Amino acid sequence: MRGYKVFAGTANPEFAKRVAKHLSLPLSAAEIKTFSDGEISVQISESVRGKDVFIIQSTCAPANENLMELLILTDALRRSSASTITAIMPYFGYARQDRKAAPRVPITAKLVANMIETAGIDRVVTIDLHAGQIQGFFDIPVDNLYGSIIFNDYVKAKNLKNPIIASPDIGGVARARSFAKLLGVDMVIVDKRREKANVSEVMNIIGDVAGKDVILVDDMIDTAGTIVKAAEVLKKKGATSVMACCTHAVLSGPAYERIQAGELDELVVSDTIPLKQNIDKIKVLSVAPVFAEVIRRVYHNESVNGLFI
Repeated sequence: MRGYKVFAGTANPEFAKRVAKHLSLPLSAAEIKTFSDGEISVQISESVRGKDVFIIQSTCAPANENLMELLILTDALRRSSASTITAIMPYFGYARQDRKAAPRVPITAKLVANMIETAGIDRVVTIDLHAGQIQGFFDIPVDNLYGSIIFNDYVKAKNLKNPIIASPDIGGVARARSFAKLLGVDMVIVDKRREKANVSEVMNIIGDVAGKDVILVDDMIDTAGTIVKAAEVLKKKGATSVMACCTHAVLSGPAYERIQAGELDELVVSDTIPLKQNIDKIKVLSVAPVFAEVIRRVYHNESVNGLFI
């Protein structure tokens, strides 16, 4: 076979190293520099002619720089005669704007999809897209992996006395229901009203949580307002404990302070985004082995879905 190479952007270099370690493959060399005015410069330091290339790059903060870096890396690799280019995007930024929720607003998830395809990427691999239908914004293959593959074993190992899954909002019901089915437990819903972006007000709990160990399930946690308020209300309704499993630890603004001071007992996240702080309540589980196996399967034309069966 023609062989493959793995390159890494600068968004999450430690994650890329973990993936490469699981593949028993060194990261390929690329020189990534920034001019004094902020422009990004890339030079591929080794031959990629005829190779299947994988670029590991989350588009987390700073989202604009990391997205441009991915596109520029892709252009450099395409012009260096790479056979195929697969973008490994553990966190897919700009996904929250996936529809016209108000007049005269953009659909940034579609815009980013267009940019990725135009740059010359042949395939995208990500995990827990904010909305599954974003896969339909692409005309190239998109593998949307499931974060539950790592959270499931962790939650089971805790041997919670009366576990129950909770969705932090109506939009996350399908994700929470899938997780509840995996664990074989019931589910409740936190009904909330969002007044404006990044500000939420928890209104009611649909279901009984008295005496339960509640596990909130979401794709991402940003300012932590929703999760912390949900934990507070769940405790008031009689929950014994409240933990949260969120794949993407965006954690911006006052998130760390809210988590540390709030009623949430534990926040379990993956390493798709590097943490800015380490606090006692946050537990990080690595999805690097999952992505490494997906890279291997994509290269060998094996089933990716088989990982989750």
